[in-house]
Amino acid sequence: MAQPPRSKANRPDNTHAFKSAMGATVRAIGGKPELEVSFTTDRPLLTSDKARLANLPRLPTRRDIAIARGQGDAMAMRLASHDPEAHRKRAPIDPMARAAFDALEQARVEALGCVRMPGMTGNIGEMLEDRLFRANFAEVSNRDDAPIAEALGLMLREKLAGVAVPPSGHALVDLWREDIEQRGGASLAQLQTLFEDQEAFSKASKALLRDLDLVPESELDNPDPADENSDQDDQDQAEGSDQNPEQGEGDSDQAEAREDQRAGDSEETGDVDGLESDMADADDDSESDAGDDAPMSPPPGKTNELGSNQFNYKIFTQQFDEIVKAAELCPPDELDQLRTLLDRQLENLAGAVARLANKLQRRLMAKQNRSWQFDLEEGVLDTARLTRVVTDPMQALSFKVENDTDFRDTVVTLLIDNSGSMRGRPITIAAICGDILARTLERCGVKVEILGFTTRAWKGGKSREAWLEANRPGNPGRVNDVRHIIYKAADEPWRHARRNLGLMMREGLLKENIDGEALEWARKRLMGRPESRRILMVISDGAPVDDSTQSVNAGNYLEAHLRQVIEDIETRSPIQLVAVGIGHDVTRYYRRAVTLLDAEELAGALTDELAALFDEEAPAQGRRRAR
Repeated sequence: MAQPPRSKANRPDNTHAFKSAMGATVRAIGGKPELEVSFTTDRPLLTSDKARLANLPRLPTRRDIAIARGQGDAMAMRLASHDPEAHRKRAPIDPMARAAFDALEQARVEALGCVRMPGMTGNIGEMLEDRLFRANFAEVSNRDDAPIAEALGLMLREKLAGVAVPPSGHALVDLWREDIEQRGGASLAQLQTLFEDQEAFSKASKALLRDLDLVPESELDNPDPADENSDQDDQDQAEGSDQNPEQGEGDSDQAEAREDQRAGDSEETGDVDGLESDMADADDDSESDAGDDAPMSPPPGKTNELGSNQFNYKIFTQQFDEIVKAAELCPPDELDQLRTLLDRQLENLAGAVARLANKLQRRLMAKQNRSWQFDLEEGVLDTARLTRVVTDPMQALSFKVENDTDFRDTVVTLLIDNSGSMRGRPITIAAICGDILARTLERCGVKVEILGFTTRAWKGGKSREAWLEANRPGNPGRVNDVRHIIYKAADEPWRHARRNLGLMMREGLLKENIDGEALEWARKRLMGRPESRRILMVISDGAPVDDSTQSVNAGNYLEAHLRQVIEDIETRSPIQLVAVGIGHDVTRYYRRAVTLLDAEELAGALTDELAALFDEEAPAQGRRRAR
């Protein structure tokens, strides 16, 4: 008797041999025999002792295998041909310039592999096409949504190793090609002769970035400040040891501490799934010499103040801020494509998502057990007690009334950080979690609101231009264009807002993050709701970062405001606040917080924290009486 064919889900995983060969290849090319190579559902990642590749489907196609090989080849060549310490010393300070510098270096190591081993060319090309398609660069139409770093990397691979620009990158490169070749054509041509030497290539890369006005001339004059500091430290140590032995020992300890710090800084992580701008590491830009200590005040009518207790937070201008619905930021056709892309990511987590949703729903529905008051003179007829009337007609009818429960009288706001450092797997998981919570809580009768926060532009936008036109007044406060996004309103059904969550997958959306104002905005929306119980859940990956604001104010300006807003919500409002940090410790800001090292843990953490909040008694009534 013939057996029916096994379903696709039950077919054996035949990728073990390929994964084993892939790991051996990466270790051999990279020259790292002890390197740990693994395949996970998270984004591809490379550290000094671990390589993490994207997992393969059970029945991979030729293209799936080529993409995996491309990721492995890129990582192996970075290990073999890249010096993290030399790269760190030459890297520019400005975050946008740093992203371009990193892109050029990654293009260099991949081009080396394609020249030395031509078989890598096709794999690298497929890997690039997959990454650009996932980032939705195929439909990009303006430079604000097209990072120049990506364009530089693609053009350099094309010139160095003949790796053709993938179809999904044509629109991106076309936006920048003419400008790059016109202003930096000579420097770009020089890179083609120096890509074998990382040190010389780094210097030429800085010259190219200077031609494109991404780095100031001053950074080229002193390209190795770390080397100069090191030489000065050695000289001071030698002089100190001659004059005073005890003092020399102290200097030696300090020098060793500095070396340890440099060694720690030099451990560089290479992300081959997409260049990420870590704005938290950005220092003051070239315009920060406006005189921060000047006691001048911003022009009348342009300054707004928030908070009045310990910290006086100011906003230079709110003229360019916006609160916008997600559907207004993207054409309907593109929004459908982004949602389809999110659904593809959701396929790999379908089983886990279903289990978490069912677990949360069971825990919440258990709290909705109906309770009744019996033997009342009016209400719903109690049929269970009709036998008394049958046996004794003189008995009065019995009625019952259902008790009101506080459970349904709840609203949950999910506030998601839409900054550039969330790009990739973290923002994808955050969007999926928003989808899970909205569907599950709606089934339980709980209102859910999903909000996002970012800025309209990098490095200040129109607010920065207005500040420059006002002759750079000192201590201006926040100098950037804030963008607050409504993905789903509390009263909006999930089926209507489902498509909006795909907007988080749009590459050009994620910029900088000003957390304090976003929390204040979410708090005001919650306080305007009629529900008696209000819960605010924040998903972030670290401290607030806005390069424009931090360059013209105190270094901890945004952080101090965030702490003030959190303290006000936690102690002076009926809102229950909980935060989830991805890759960064947020417990130093929030009383109730959890930190995750892997974005894959986000769904489970949100489920557990939300269920724990519902296990607790709502604080709204008690706080109202106290006030």
